[in-house]
Amino acid sequence: MRRLPLLFLLVVGAFFPAHAIAADGAAAAETRTVQVGSDRIAYRKLGSGSPLVLVNRFRGTLDTWDPAFVDALARQHTVILFELPGIGYSQGAQPQTMEQAVASLDGFVDALGLRKFDLLGWSWGGLLAQAYLIDKPGRVDHAVLLATNPPGKNEIPLQPAFLERALKPVNDLADEEVLFFEPASSLSRDRARTSHERIRVRPDIDAHIPSQQAQFERYFQVAGEFHEDAAGRRQKLAQLDLPILVIAGDHDTSTAGQNWFPLIGKMQDARFVFYSRTGHAPHHQYPDEVSGLVVDFLGRAGAR
Repeated sequence: MRRLPLLFLLVVGAFFPAHAIAADGAAAAETRTVQVGSDRIAYRKLGSGSPLVLVNRFRGTLDTWDPAFVDALARQHTVILFELPGIGYSQGAQPQTMEQAVASLDGFVDALGLRKFDLLGWSWGGLLAQAYLIDKPGRVDHAVLLATNPPGKNEIPLQPAFLERALKPVNDLADEEVLFFEPASSLSRDRARTSHERIRVRPDIDAHIPSQQAQFERYFQVAGEFHEDAAGRRQKLAQLDLPILVIAGDHDTSTAGQNWFPLIGKMQDARFVFYSRTGHAPHHQYPDEVSGLVVDFLGRAGAR
């Protein structure tokens, strides 16, 4: 197996102007559905180019991606937003095991006729993305792991301040500053506000956000299984000869990026990018810069 150099970057956030929302972009994209077994999975598709599938966070729906980030990716790629069955606009049974979640994603990409594609997972979606890479080898060309943690036991746990707000039925801007940004930074708080405004261009998004205790428990059950790692995915991840980009904020109170440090030097073809004064959503704080990193990685990595 070829061992390629690992690049570790420390990126300090820079100021970007407010983003306009494209009339035909993510904020207005049509919600489509496809039948996968007994589930009716909702998705959105926009842009053109090689396919890039996005898998969302705990309680994330098709609506809760920042449109500026998605629109920037869609200038170079066909971006496909995937939603788990039983979540948001999707119908069916929410997965209760990681194996079921992987099967849902695999059935979805098969239903769309995707043989090979790139995969981006954020937070809980990053756990699913890693499991998919390992359990379904050969399907993914490049993987982006965004504000997520590796399999197995991690040193820095989820923080109480995050969990307290993450379980509220409806989150306001003040919650989002703590959940996804760095509340101690005025720059990050300002970006929280502008990202919140972009996301809220689409009406009634709260109506589709999971808010039932049973839904929360299924998320936690699958994540717990992933971190118990009886399947040995941590070792398998380190052995993957696949271009992987890990992006993290330096103050992520949910999935601390520092939990990746033990894997630095062990992974075969990985890049690690950290943003200072940034929390659990670097791509919402810096949509242009993070999308640029992703697009560049997808276009260059592996082409050696």
